[in-house]
Amino acid sequence: MLISGSGTNMAALLYASRMPSCRHEIVLVASNDMDAGGLKLAAAEGVATFAQSHRGMDRMAHEGAMERAIRKSGADYVVLAGYMRILSEELVGRWAGRMLNIHPSLLPKYRGLDTHKRALDAGDSVAGCTVHLVNEKLDGGEPLGQIEVAILPGDTPDTLAARVRIAEHQLYPRVLERYVSRGFDAGWLYEKVQRIALSLPESKERPTHGSPGWRTGGKTGKYFAIFSDRHHDDKRIAVFAKTSGPDELAMLIEQDPDVFYKPAYYGASGWVGLVLNRADTDWDQVEHLIRRSWQSVAPRRLTKLQSAADEF
Repeated sequence: MLISGSGTNMAALLYASRMPSCRHEIVLVASNDMDAGGLKLAAAEGVATFAQSHRGMDRMAHEGAMERAIRKSGADYVVLAGYMRILSEELVGRWAGRMLNIHPSLLPKYRGLDTHKRALDAGDSVAGCTVHLVNEKLDGGEPLGQIEVAILPGDTPDTLAARVRIAEHQLYPRVLERYVSRGFDAGWLYEKVQRIALSLPESKERPTHGSPGWRTGGKTGKYFAIFSDRHHDDKRIAVFAKTSGPDELAMLIEQDPDVFYKPAYYGASGWVGLVLNRADTDWDQVEHLIRRSWQSVAPRRLTKLQSAADEF
């Protein structure tokens, strides 16, 4: 987490991460202010800290020092919690999809500063906060969650800010947990597989033995992908796809037994299971396997069309 001040959102995130059901942990709290109050709290709670003042430093040199500390910590995500520095497009690009921020307005309304005054001046009935992904545009990344906060008669920017801050402390931990844990959520994994499968020509979804499956080639088409959600007390969530046969199936399992396995009821006919609910799922690998499986069963007229589209 990157902070610049007292770290109230940092504290909310830190304590939420210590709930037994939480899948992630905070590995570093870093700041551009050597005296940031949040650093003292993090250290007292046993979290590693790092501080490097930006004063007198070239912007890119300062970012480099911060990012080296982040990478040394082994962090998979960067969470901005009151970090008052605008980040370069280069840094944001390197952490695309893995950097989150919270903003005290209902984005896309009131990007930037003075959000509460602007909401009051506009006569809004509600204000609020938004957790969003960070991209190269100021407060312009994809919103991941919002909470509305009622504006009361006689509110000032300060009184409104105090209530919005309470909402921030509720919203940020929940959105962060949901986002970083999505790779273990069956619904999210299913939607990812579904998008890949339905992007292929004449692909139709149809259940098979109680599981979502996709086949191609019209009414008599063959299945090329099946989604398996912990069937028969199996803890694995997986996608099944066709291989060229038993030899390739055995080779894949031998090369990476933590990723590939022989699924019950399907393995004898050359299907392989690829485990999805793990921290390091390679979605390029998943897409490649599904596309290969589709090519193995699709009519030749479709594979020719797809090859031409890929070349284009």
